[in-house]
Amino acid sequence: MQPSSENLLTALDRAPSEQAVFAALQAEARRLGFEHCAYGLRLAVPVSNPKVITLNDYPSEWQARYVEAGYLQIDPSVRHGQRSQVPLVWTDEVFASARAMWDEARDYGLRFGWAQSSLDGFGVGGMLTLSRSSELLGPQELAAKESEMRWLVQAAHLALSRLMKPRYAVQPEVPLTPREVEVLKWTADGKTAADIGAILAISVPTVNFHIKNVVHKLKAANKTAAVVQALLSGLLN
Repeated sequence: MQPSSENLLTALDRAPSEQAVFAALQAEARRLGFEHCAYGLRLAVPVSNPKVITLNDYPSEWQARYVEAGYLQIDPSVRHGQRSQVPLVWTDEVFASARAMWDEARDYGLRFGWAQSSLDGFGVGGMLTLSRSSELLGPQELAAKESEMRWLVQAAHLALSRLMKPRYAVQPEVPLTPREVEVLKWTADGKTAADIGAILAISVPTVNFHIKNVVHKLKAANKTAAVVQALLSGLLN
């Protein structure tokens, strides 16, 4: 790791806010030869409609237009990031299915870009995008810089998820007891109340009592939702 990367990692680890993290990412993007930097973080819950948090320094008019037109739902680079963690270089072919969006983006100076997504063990996904208005991002430049860019993706995800996830993750006001966690773990493995009772040497009503308490503490709709929330929030680790 180069000294500059070590300094950046220290800055990201010590950053007190997502704005401070993003400022460090912006500076690194400039050093790598890009004008703009964007990071999107997708939380794991609610599963049916995950919350997406974005930070970027794109022109404000483009930011407003992107939201107004609902481009997040059709953006081919976002779709790629949801399916693959292979880096993506912007091309006409990549954006062929969203030509109007691509034309507008280029009008705002977003013509050449690179993006890569990441996914952590809690199901939190993220994607870093670096872009500029001029100079094609060619093979020679990629060969020289892509290892640093890919490292930046992981460093950004660790720093931003550290700061953002606690704000939105499900954390019960009253902590789960060790027995409740134990029961929930076996429930997550598909065990029935009778199975869990036999494994833990407790009665079925006692198992159901613990599950009921967990559902109440997590404000979940039912047992299944409680298991998912607890798992993705790291409460079962």
